[in-house]
Order: sequence, then C-alpha cells, then structure tokens
Amino acid sequence: MSDVVVVGGGIVGLACAYELAARGARVTLLEHGKTGMQATNAAAGMLAPIIEARAPGPMLDAGIEALDAYPALAERLEREAGFGLELRLDGILRVAYDDDAGALRDRFRWMRGLDDAVHWVDAETCRELEPRLSPRVAAGIVSEREGSVSNQLVALALERGALARGAYVRQRAPVMGWVRRAGRVVAVRTPDGDVAADIFVLAAGARSGQLSRPLACRLPVEPVRGQMIAIGGMVTPIRRVVWGPEGYLVPRANGLIFAGATVEHVGFRRRTTRAAVRRLRAMAVRLVPQLRAGVVHFEWAGLRPGTPDDLPIVGPLPGDANVIAATGHYRNGILLGPWTGERVARGVVDGDWSGVPVAFRPERFAERVMLSRSAAAPHR
Repeated sequence: MSDVVVVGGGIVGLACAYELAARGARVTLLEHGKTGMQATNAAAGMLAPIIEARAPGPMLDAGIEALDAYPALAERLEREAGFGLELRLDGILRVAYDDDAGALRDRFRWMRGLDDAVHWVDAETCRELEPRLSPRVAAGIVSEREGSVSNQLVALALERGALARGAYVRQRAPVMGWVRRAGRVVAVRTPDGDVAADIFVLAAGARSGQLSRPLACRLPVEPVRGQMIAIGGMVTPIRRVVWGPEGYLVPRANGLIFAGATVEHVGFRRRTTRAAVRRLRAMAVRLVPQLRAGVVHFEWAGLRPGTPDDLPIVGPLPGDANVIAATGHYRNGILLGPWTGERVARGVVDGDWSGVPVAFRPERFAERVMLSRSAAAPHR
C-alpha cells in the first residue's frame, strides 16, 4: 500500500509525485492516458505571471514566487535528468496597436510597481527589440525576466525524478471512482483493481470536476479548450515571446513559432477546427507580417482545467481531509505546477499548508456545493 496516490499525470500531478517522493513518501501515480500528454503537452510553455496578470492579487503573487523558483528547479531537474529544459528567461514583450495602446498603458500603471524589470517602451523601441513586428505596433511593455520553458521536457524530467526517488507511475490507469470505509476514502477504483493509500491527491486537470462528484466537496472544474498552431519553414523572425492584442507567439528551440491560443467552452471536445486555425494564423501574421511566408507544421488542442474564479484549487477537501485538491490551474499549469507540487508535499508530509493562499483553498466552494445540494434535495 502507498502512502499517497496521485490521480493525474500532467505537470501538476508529476510535480506532486516528485516532491512527495523526495520527502520520503511512498507514491503511486495513476494517469488516465499517457503522462504529460493532455493539457501539459498542449501548452506553449510560457512563464509569464506579470505580463499576463489582470490585476494584483494572490494569483500574481503565487506566479512571481513560482517564476523566482524556476531557475533553481530547472538546474536541479537538468542535473538529475541529464538533459536541458530549454528555459529562456530573456523577457516577454507585450504590445498594443494604436487602438489598444491606452488600455495597455492603464495596465502598466499598476504593473510598474511590481518589478524593476518591467518597462514601458514606445513603438520605435518595440521594433528595436523585435525588428519584424508589424508597423501597426504603437507601444509595449517589456518584462525582462519572464520567458518560456519546454513544457514537455519539464514534465519528462519530473517523471524521471519521481521514478528515481521510488515513485510508481502507472499509465493508462484511469480512476473510475472512490472506495470508502467508515466514511473515509481508503482507495480508488481502476480497471485493474482498487489502489489503496492513506492520502489521495486529485490532480486530474479538466477531469477533476467529474472525479470529485462523489466526494464531500465537488470541485467546479470544467474543461476550457485551447487551440494552437506551430509555424515554421523559415528563419525564426522573433527572439523572445511576443504577446499581442489577439494572441501570443512563442519561439521554440527547434525553430518553430507557437501561436495561440483560443479560449472555448465546448466541453470535452478536444479537437482543432479550421476556423480557429485560420484565426490563429491571421493573428500571427498581423503581429509579425513575415510569418506569412511560414508554413503551419501542425495544429493541436488541449483542455485546460478552468474554475469559476480562474484560480487554482489546492489543499485538503472539506469533508474528505485525506483527499488533496491540486487542480484548476487553467492557463498557468506550467508555471504553477512545480509550485503546487512543493506546497502539496509540504502540506501532506509536514502538515503545513501556510504556503497555499486562502484564495486557492477548496473551502471557498464548499458552501456553494452544500447550498446547491440542499436546493436539489426533495422537500419533505
């Protein structure tokens, strides 16, 4: 029997397994399909808590903590795994066209107090930084210490590190339900039998809402589809991540430019559409006209785990204290996955949940769930 069963093998679940095993826990990870091949594989790999933030708050604070920790994490994982993670913290440029410059300036007014490495730049400076930008670009914000990483390589390194520390990883092992005894969750059901543990970490991404239905606190996690394309066949026209009014471009080490991403509430339909691919390509060309000469090498879609308030859900579930939520990271799984793994491991092993903001705790949904169940119950 394991000390901990981690349900889900994306970057969050892998980070939880890695950190728990590093602290001496006996860990079994159960992945519905193949590890790292759902939302983790579909991400662009951006590390952009500042440039993406809508406003100050706990999400931004956690993102900055995660960004600060990434260089040391990457160095450790690269040393253990024996390969690089393509970590590039050489800055992100967020730009505006003429009709968007005012809104970008409003954003900068609160952003400039966050970090000395965040600067307002005019149109001329934007094109000094990225000469291939559209002449429509009127202004921008540079965040010098943000960037990107290979999401696939981070996930692979976390998996190898977890295995090296004694974790057991089972792929194509879908969790179908929970086993209770005396009111306590004691195992999960899989097609190959029940898997028992003392603690269970629910890190199943977009499926977390479905899996939590039988639990005391149902988690309102829903899939949000994101489509992306990879453009290549040309000399890479940008050096850093460029974020425009309609989307973003991420240069990768293999010479491709990732362009994304859509935000679609279409349930569990994980497929691309011709209309979205056309929109993404048009967005990329408007931002960097030279990309018109490129070729769409491939297209893909992933299902992000969204929540009603766009905040993650991390911590013990009310009513099922030995089930730990680690889900709902939406567009920030690559950034916050390792951050979450470290805090879950600290909470499980040391009983210290102080590193998780109150705004991320599952309790914020418990009252809502109780009220909805009460309303649905028959009147006597």
